[in-house]
Amino acid sequence: MVLTVVLAALLSISFADAAIPNAMLRGRLGILQIPVAERPVTSPNGTALPPLTTVYYSDQLIDHNNPGLGTFQQRYWINCWYIPLCGPIILFTPGEGNADNYTSYLTNETINGMIAQQQQGATVMLEHRFFGYSNPYDNLTSQSLELLTIQQAIDDLVYFAQNVDLPMPGGDNVKPDTTPWILIGGSYAGALTSWTMVNKPGIFHAGYASSAVVEAITDYYSYFTPIREYMPKNCSSDVQAVIAYLDQIYAENNTAAIQSLKEAFGLGSLSHIDDFAAALQNNLFDWRYLQPDVGPGAMFFEFCDALEIKDGVSAPATGWGLENAIRSWGSFWNNTYYTYTCGQYDAETCLGTYDTSQAYWTNVTVNNANRSWFWMVCNQVGYYQVGPPPGQPTIVSRILQPIYGERQCVNMFPQKFSSPPSPAVAEANEMYAGWNVNVDRLFFANGRRDSWREASVSADGLNKANTTTQPIYVSDGFHISDLERVNGIADETVYAVQMAALEYMKMWLA
Repeated sequence: MVLTVVLAALLSISFADAAIPNAMLRGRLGILQIPVAERPVTSPNGTALPPLTTVYYSDQLIDHNNPGLGTFQQRYWINCWYIPLCGPIILFTPGEGNADNYTSYLTNETINGMIAQQQQGATVMLEHRFFGYSNPYDNLTSQSLELLTIQQAIDDLVYFAQNVDLPMPGGDNVKPDTTPWILIGGSYAGALTSWTMVNKPGIFHAGYASSAVVEAITDYYSYFTPIREYMPKNCSSDVQAVIAYLDQIYAENNTAAIQSLKEAFGLGSLSHIDDFAAALQNNLFDWRYLQPDVGPGAMFFEFCDALEIKDGVSAPATGWGLENAIRSWGSFWNNTYYTYTCGQYDAETCLGTYDTSQAYWTNVTVNNANRSWFWMVCNQVGYYQVGPPPGQPTIVSRILQPIYGERQCVNMFPQKFSSPPSPAVAEANEMYAGWNVNVDRLFFANGRRDSWREASVSADGLNKANTTTQPIYVSDGFHISDLERVNGIADETVYAVQMAALEYMKMWLA
């Protein structure tokens, strides 16, 4: 069970991730899990309603290219509070995770429900194929996962919309040809919203894409750019100093200095230098837990305080310097962070990526979101979080390059890959438009402090036009901040994005 920190797994965000020794639980995209909100037991007209957690099943094609293979049961959830109206249909998928934990996205605690409330529509949540318990086959072998592709996921959304009979009054007569459907997603699912509307125009009347990583990128070193820009400057300075030192002693092949540095962090038993460099990324990946309503007690800020507060005094913008940075960062790992990350596991078991006999690499049981997402990373989207080219400032070691993640694709899927594969990002971007998306009635919402910003239509230097047919709104938020109502309460720029989205939906559905 390894904690491979480089992969861009776009799974649910939970603080429990930090203590689970499992690969790809760090540095991911993902949709925030929100506690299931209380809801009335009756609709405004007095109709008794089932619990939000009620699971429904729809017949979905196993392979859209070969319908003769039959169907599987795809799980979905629905909230039709406005009985007997419940139109339009607001369709949401949480993307790469078990959907059981996302039923709050059926409520007006989220933008989904806010739109549904405004338009008196129904919210529907569909579980992504090969995640949770919506599986064409009863295993996650390489052979089964051949049917886990962007295109199959797009076709699932379309087939569901065109064929499902929803469990509500008139639910057999709300197909896209008679009732407007709005497609909503965040993170990878936000990209899937964009890709679907590009690939299958005319099915979904409108779309909302939050922090949508529309551009597939192999060497996604820009993941760390917003973090470096917005983290405390003194913390950034000291992290850069330690990383520069690590890269220097690696380039010099100074094995004694490397071992001494690993031991300073309590990671002297970690065999491979790339695994050590990846371990240091963990502190930066804690940025993913930040939202406008998250305060100084967050682990990311605890890390920076450990580096930058000495005898009650904060370091200047230039930091305290290399010697103090190594000592204080290492002390934080030894006293706090190792247990937070690895629990009782030893360093090699927790952070190493070379022992392919571990069950992590060989477990093919369903409801293993890491494995399913890893398949998509290896084959189509990449998003390897690595060090930048020389000459750019960096808070991540240049020891880490895409090969670090690609090698693990062989570990995970030896039946598929005999050598490290390069994901087909160029093909994905050509097929689904990537940054070049141009779709009517598609609302993009992004955050300046989102570490996934550079894969979105708000990437630095892209300068994509904000139009009335394809609006692009940017808040001061983090990753998918605009999906949650509470973040609009905490940050007026997020609120402005949410209100703009509601206005556009009102206009597009008039």
